[in-house]
Amino acid sequence: MRINFILSLLLISFSGFSQTTPFEKSKGTESATYFETIALYQQFDKQSPVVSMKTIGTTDAGYPLHLVLVSKDGTADPANWRKQQKVVIMVNNGIHPGEPDGIDASLMLVRDIITRKMALPDNVVLAIVPVYNIGGSINRGGFSRANQNGPLEYGFRGNAQNLDLNRDFTKADSYNAQSFAKAFHWVQPDILIDNHVSDGADFQHVFTLLTSQYNKLGEPLGNWLRQSFEPALYQQMDKKGWKLFPYVNFDSYDLSRGMTQFYDPPRYSSGYAALFQTIGFVPETHMLKPYPERVQSTYDFMVTVMQQAAAMAKELKATKKATQNALMQTQQWPLAWTPNRNKNDNLTFLGYQRDTVISEVTGLPIMQYNRQRPFSGPVKFFSYFDSSKTVNIPKYYVIPQGWHHVTDRLKENNVQMRRLEKDTVITVKAYKIESYKTSPRAYEKHYRQSEVKVQAVQQTITFRKGDYLVATNQPARRYLVEMLEPTGDDSFFSWNYFDAILQQKEGYSDYRWEQVAAQYLKDHPELRQQLEAKKKADPEFAKNSSAILNWVYKNSPYYEPAHMRYPVFSIE
Repeated sequence: MRINFILSLLLISFSGFSQTTPFEKSKGTESATYFETIALYQQFDKQSPVVSMKTIGTTDAGYPLHLVLVSKDGTADPANWRKQQKVVIMVNNGIHPGEPDGIDASLMLVRDIITRKMALPDNVVLAIVPVYNIGGSINRGGFSRANQNGPLEYGFRGNAQNLDLNRDFTKADSYNAQSFAKAFHWVQPDILIDNHVSDGADFQHVFTLLTSQYNKLGEPLGNWLRQSFEPALYQQMDKKGWKLFPYVNFDSYDLSRGMTQFYDPPRYSSGYAALFQTIGFVPETHMLKPYPERVQSTYDFMVTVMQQAAAMAKELKATKKATQNALMQTQQWPLAWTPNRNKNDNLTFLGYQRDTVISEVTGLPIMQYNRQRPFSGPVKFFSYFDSSKTVNIPKYYVIPQGWHHVTDRLKENNVQMRRLEKDTVITVKAYKIESYKTSPRAYEKHYRQSEVKVQAVQQTITFRKGDYLVATNQPARRYLVEMLEPTGDDSFFSWNYFDAILQQKEGYSDYRWEQVAAQYLKDHPELRQQLEAKKKADPEFAKNSSAILNWVYKNSPYYEPAHMRYPVFSIE
């Protein structure tokens, strides 16, 4: 079998196999369509044992999500890859199909690996999503990216639901995100590359890079990424002719104020990857640079990551494992982070001076970047973050079975759960939602909750047969905490998964409750004392009969326990 495989490789290598991509045929002016892309990968799969193309789930557009596995020895088994300690690099393309650089670069890369023009290291394997946002890719045109210099046609940012899929990794409103999660946990990548194109300020750099926020990634992996792996990528890309710079995120173009590293909560690809101790890179080529340069720099970056991952494979694997082990011992986890403005690195930014000119359209002054006046200047880069909103990690979460939208998301993310075999009384920590703010405007199909404040109380609750018991001592430990704690940046609560508890389902008529409340206060003099104390302390409350009746109601057994009680419970 091994001899046949080697012979197959030799035949492919020397039989003149080649496949020119649409990008190459057009001399760099066009990008492959979705159907051309899939057809080429299908051809690669048929012609080379190095490539194996799979389908994993469906997408909102009705087409399957494809995953292309590339390994030098022809194995297409992620479980076997892990046994062999191979570095798994997952590449995601076309999440924003108007930014197709990665689609074309990946086609050329796989073709070059097949023909041995580019060497895939023995200890590195690739798992490539050819086109993630299929609906947006099919919706082609040449005008939706007004700021962009090529290609002639490209896809649209919104998917078949008009969702921005780079805001959907944890809320998972799309079939795309649900299928991606299955693919991600099947291959369990060490590195995720999510190829993009920037849309913002003008500067000299062709290629900028958003990297997983180091502190959020966990230690020692975050520190190793900052001090060892990422600097090596910058050095190697520089040798290939590309001056890298972090993803440009200026508060203004005033360089004296510095630049803060992009904060990537779990809704984004790199933030999602970090939940599972996967290093995330989001290449952002510059939208105004010629399309051939953008594609080539994306190609070179993927090659550089492959080469550097091969050279540092043992360190990467060991450091990731150490981080996972440390997380299992961690008893607290931060739910939010803020940049440390007292600590920074110093970088050299290659920019353009800004001029004020008179607009030909409005006749009024406007800012314009002057490419005839390039400059090189020092910039403070704030990439050190301090943790905030730290919570204790419980031993278990308990989720009543009715919240199937939540448990479905957990299953897709490989969370191990067991169901109660009989009705069980458990003493748990319960949260009462004290306050929150709801966004007045829709954001990615949601009116999000923010500034959430909770009160924790111990309660003894009867859970039913079939309810879910979720241990946190598992690989999804960090994912569970960030998604199930209601005060998390991107928690399920923040994405409106639990809004039903915010509405009171029962109530009372004042004339009837007045009688019942009076009797209840007679039977419970301690509550009457509390009421009188509150009236004395709050004169406005004492003059408001509706507020007084409502206070008695909410402090009586007539008030429904489910109102404002967060329906995910903790066992410490």
